[in-house]
Amino acid sequence: MENTVVGVYDSYAQANAVVNELTAAGFSRDAVQLRPDTQSTAQEGVGTTVSGQSTSVGSSIANFFRAMFGMDERHDERDIYAEAVRRGSQVVTVDAPNDEMRDRAIEIMNRHDPVDIDERATHWRSQGWTGYNENAPFFSDSEIEKDRQLYAQRRQAAGTTTGEEVARIPVVEEELRVGKREVQRGGVRVYQRVRERPVQEQVQLREEQVNVARQPVDRPATEADLAAFKEGTVEVRETAEEAVVSKTAHVVEEVAVTKEATQRTEEISDTVRRTDVEVEQLSPTNMKKTGTDYADTKATADDADFRRHWQSAYGQSGGRYEDYDAAYRYGSTQAGTAGFRNYRWEDAEPDLRRNWEASHPESAWDKVKDAVRYGAEKVTGRR
Repeated sequence: MENTVVGVYDSYAQANAVVNELTAAGFSRDAVQLRPDTQSTAQEGVGTTVSGQSTSVGSSIANFFRAMFGMDERHDERDIYAEAVRRGSQVVTVDAPNDEMRDRAIEIMNRHDPVDIDERATHWRSQGWTGYNENAPFFSDSEIEKDRQLYAQRRQAAGTTTGEEVARIPVVEEELRVGKREVQRGGVRVYQRVRERPVQEQVQLREEQVNVARQPVDRPATEADLAAFKEGTVEVRETAEEAVVSKTAHVVEEVAVTKEATQRTEEISDTVRRTDVEVEQLSPTNMKKTGTDYADTKATADDADFRRHWQSAYGQSGGRYEDYDAAYRYGSTQAGTAGFRNYRWEDAEPDLRRNWEASHPESAWDKVKDAVRYGAEKVTGRR
């Protein structure tokens, strides 16, 4: 079984940052896809539209999502993601080898503010969009900006609240009221596909073969020979074993999907205006909202802990923390997998080293292994 995680982003910088963080977290580069690939698109050559995209790119994008979703099933989802690319968005997909790595991919992709693709598709349909047309030209920069401005205005209109103004003569003072409303956040979809792989097994088979040999003899007949001097039949049969193949299906794991709601306190900082007979004017300032979600807070805490360890372990030898960040996160990611969860460091190190050197040939294991070990033991609680 394979888990594919899909995220949509409104800028290439966001999508590229997701790709870089996924590969730093231990995903192979072949498992991570970014569409459209702007570098190769620019080299298509002919049929350029007003947006600079080749007319053949529409077919290429359509074929990519057909391969992911199938030719007939999930037709609507295939159209939505292809249309997002046509309207200037970037789509990142990653194939996760197991559930732990899938959850890690979701955590990374959510940190980069993905698009709520269902809400975006509702906006397109309100404008008359009925489905993806691979022959339609890609949006130009001005069309992309206009489309996103209309989308932002629609969201703002749907979530607008009214405030109450209290007026007194000769003093007018604004009153700040803070409420709350439920909004849709970006997310990711998880797709599960069945992949077949050939297997080979060996089995020892036994075969019998009857051989008949004649040899000349010249000796007097014994009583036993005379007793056998009569007609009769001797029958000897050959036997052989043949392979019998059968397959049985076993349930090896169950995945429970849950949704957890948490409460957080957000401090709202703003200014209110007041007119006074002794003051001619008081200029307003823009509201600034502060607050972080749980994933960003946890990432910040991890970074701070990793930086403290780096300072004590590597700070005197020079270099930058960024040269070791991928090693800390590699260790913490691998420690949560079934293959290493209950192993001692001495038992797990050979496999960890082999996987690290395969995906990070430019980084020597002896240089980063202390960072990997610290990241792993932080997750398992052995430190």
